[in-house]
Amino acid sequence: MRGRRGDRMTINIQEHMAINVCPGPIRPIRQISDYFPRRGPGPEGGGGGFGEAPAHLGPLALAPPAALLGATTPEDGAEVDSYDSDDTTALGTLEFDLLYDQASCTLHCSILRAKGLKPMDFNGLADPYVKLHLLPGACKANKLKTKTQRNTLNPVWNEDLTYSGITDDDITHKVLRISVCDEDKLSHNEFIGEIRVPLRRLKPSQKKHFNICLERQVPVCAGLRGTTGRGPWGDQVSRTFSLPPQLASPSSMSVALRGISCYLKELEQVEQGPGLLEERGRILLSLSYSSRRRGLLVGIVRCAHLAAMDVNGYSDPYVKTYLRPDVDKKSKHKTCVKKKTLNPEFNEEFFYEMELSTLASRTLEVTVWDYDIGKSNDFIGGVALGPGARREARKHWSDCLQQPDAALERWHTLTSQLPPAAGALHSA
Repeated sequence: MRGRRGDRMTINIQEHMAINVCPGPIRPIRQISDYFPRRGPGPEGGGGGFGEAPAHLGPLALAPPAALLGATTPEDGAEVDSYDSDDTTALGTLEFDLLYDQASCTLHCSILRAKGLKPMDFNGLADPYVKLHLLPGACKANKLKTKTQRNTLNPVWNEDLTYSGITDDDITHKVLRISVCDEDKLSHNEFIGEIRVPLRRLKPSQKKHFNICLERQVPVCAGLRGTTGRGPWGDQVSRTFSLPPQLASPSSMSVALRGISCYLKELEQVEQGPGLLEERGRILLSLSYSSRRRGLLVGIVRCAHLAAMDVNGYSDPYVKTYLRPDVDKKSKHKTCVKKKTLNPEFNEEFFYEMELSTLASRTLEVTVWDYDIGKSNDFIGGVALGPGARREARKHWSDCLQQPDAALERWHTLTSQLPPAAGALHSA
């Protein structure tokens, strides 16, 4: 309806709420009542019960959440999993592949590309890069990062990032956090969006393809326990509690979040029992009994995800080995020190001359330390292999004795418990 110049046109509330004011063609929007089936006979009720849906609704409005997972054509036999990857999403979409190699205990993450990222710079573009973290776990110990793509909202990376020392237990309990950030040389890098993938959704030696919409950052206090519900992956998750409204300043918020973090850590330790040992990282050991040389070859290959012991968030690790009982204290071997790293690679080998029958009653003690100048070195973690060891450590030792001349490599978890008699040797 066109009015005369100077006349003020009026639009009633029904007409105002019945149009979509977003840019583009004017389209009617759905009313809230459209999403709830009407009850009772007649034109108002539609003659249906609560279990019936209106016939005029489209398939998207009636579809369950699981139907929003759109599948695309797999490539090279890879399993596909994705959310609705509409290019009009506010934060953008990320495409990547995950592959868990059970034989080598590695997790391969192929970051492919992103589409429709949120503009972060004044020119309407962004300088995006991708960060990976394994949760729960030390931040710097398991952080991986791609290169930065400049001035684009549709970056293509095609980079392969690999985690070593990933066990079946990690696949069961850990979550991979994939964050997309904008690099800014003049100030702090800005967060764009993230995706969290429970590793239990992966099958060994089977590549899984993802094309998923980015989500906003999960709050730090997301671990607070409350009522449970269903997450985006269909898994049962805990909803968060909100912080008290009187915490207004940033300093009071940070203090509260630190207190919440400490409380949750103590609560988790109490729930899992007093015998729980804190995990301090992983170590890859190679054992082989040489029939020709009549002795044990111990290979210190590498460590992964070590605990940080220095104020810079890193450690200066080295490894010591003992063959217990060690009456003469002559069985000590020590690797070189690797500076400022939480994932050191040693590739050193030590030899213990001993008969196979005698070796069956011995215990190999492996400890990892942080080197400090001018003071005592810090204990990071340790593991003992022998007839009295547990689970994988005991099996690795028995397999070595039963298969002479075969080099057997296994990953072992370092724990916070100091092995017996090692405490007196920390300054050595």
